Amino acid sequence: MMGVDAGLLLYLLAVPLVTALLAFLLKSRRLVEGLHVLGTALLCSLSLRLVTAVSGGRLLALHDLLHADQLSALLVFIIGVMGFLVGLYSVGYMRQELEGGETDEPQLSSYYGLFHLFLFTMVLSALANNLALLWVAVEATTLASAFLVGHHRRQTAAEGAWKYVLLCSIGLAFALYGTILTYVNAFSVLGDAHRALLWTELARNAGSLDPQLMKLAFVFILIGFGTKAGLFPMHTWLPDAHSEAPSPASALLSGVLLKSALVGIMRYYSIASQAVPDGFAQRLLLVFGLLTVCAGALFILVQPDLKRKLAYSSIEHVGVIATGLGVGGPLGVFAALFHTLNHSVTKSVLFCTAGTIGLRYGTRDTTRIRGVLKVMPLTGAMFLAGVVAAAGSPPFGIFLSEFTTIAAGLGNGQIASTALLIAGLLIAFVALVLLVSETVFGPAPDDPPRGDGNALMTIPVGVLVALMAVLVLLPGPLHELVYGAVAVVLQAR
Repeated sequence: MMGVDAGLLLYLLAVPLVTALLAFLLKSRRLVEGLHVLGTALLCSLSLRLVTAVSGGRLLALHDLLHADQLSALLVFIIGVMGFLVGLYSVGYMRQELEGGETDEPQLSSYYGLFHLFLFTMVLSALANNLALLWVAVEATTLASAFLVGHHRRQTAAEGAWKYVLLCSIGLAFALYGTILTYVNAFSVLGDAHRALLWTELARNAGSLDPQLMKLAFVFILIGFGTKAGLFPMHTWLPDAHSEAPSPASALLSGVLLKSALVGIMRYYSIASQAVPDGFAQRLLLVFGLLTVCAGALFILVQPDLKRKLAYSSIEHVGVIATGLGVGGPLGVFAALFHTLNHSVTKSVLFCTAGTIGLRYGTRDTTRIRGVLKVMPLTGAMFLAGVVAAAGSPPFGIFLSEFTTIAAGLGNGQIASTALLIAGLLIAFVALVLLVSETVFGPAPDDPPRGDGNALMTIPVGVLVALMAVLVLLPGPLHELVYGAVAVVLQAR
């Protein structure tokens, strides 16, 4: 008989899947909205339950097809909490779009259905204990979210969705080849087709894998999942997809989806680091990470579209996470995972407030958005807090995780790499300060009416801002969760 905690893994998958199916069927806007809020609230509560459940050890279900350790729980926590708060914001945002004629009522059922289908695929990627299932889940996230990117049915949205599907599918073809190579490598050691596909078995036997074959597999995995994560130069789909999707979907794409792909990379990084003890995986991630930080930072400077600026900022932060893994060691991996958590909250704040600003001003062009603090005082203040956090300024958690990455690099004697990281972070800081000075401050135009969005748009973002501030302290349960995830990546448990 399956234990209660093992059954929790099935509930985590069942809730968003059932909610998605019901949302597609319901026609009443009020019923769909109520179902949506209930579904995200249940998923959030289950994700919090998982955090406490894994503190007692790994959970397994469905003949070891599903598993949860503290790395899984960290990602599911991000999915659950961001899904709930961004989901609440979604209700207010989509009502505004409905009033403005950008969305019609029949589209709402499909939007909310796809929202929960997207959550389901991301939870599945977090809980997969099977190499093939992980690949399928990550590919499924592409298909579910592509329809969200194309929600507005205009030409630019269709182009963004098509580019997203095409490039990510090409990237995931590389990941499939890396998956097959890893399986062949594991099968030659374990001699059992089922066990050779399981992360739990790979972790136990990583030191026995063929190092040369694992090197090749990791290269393909990094290119494949790195495309989905937005690593340079495989990032080109990301600005189009993030800018064309409705803002709540953009928040999930940036705040959650990119982390799902990164956690997939972390799983393989953990195996490769044990199989290839010469630091090959770390060096490769360090190179890609530093290139991504610098490229993302430079693109923020020259991009006039608000949501595209935020998308390039996400690319820069993905580079910071990859750099932390590349630096390696307990401190570098901690910095990467702590940054993963901080960025998920910060970028959700930014895309949600950017969506509210875009609705009020009727444009995403930063040359036409001025005086946000005067036009929308509360939204402007929350947007300002998000930009300050994303720029890496104290007192927010991103400052601490970036500082920890720098300290880890200097502690490992990687002076040149750390100097390049600092240069990239400074460019991003300048770019985001310019964004604030241009949009938040200054004289307000006469056109947009004064006032913030409705309560469903401001309250969830306010909670996210509070969470963004609290994370710098890394409260007890989250402290244990992040350090447990570090131990999983380093194969210490």
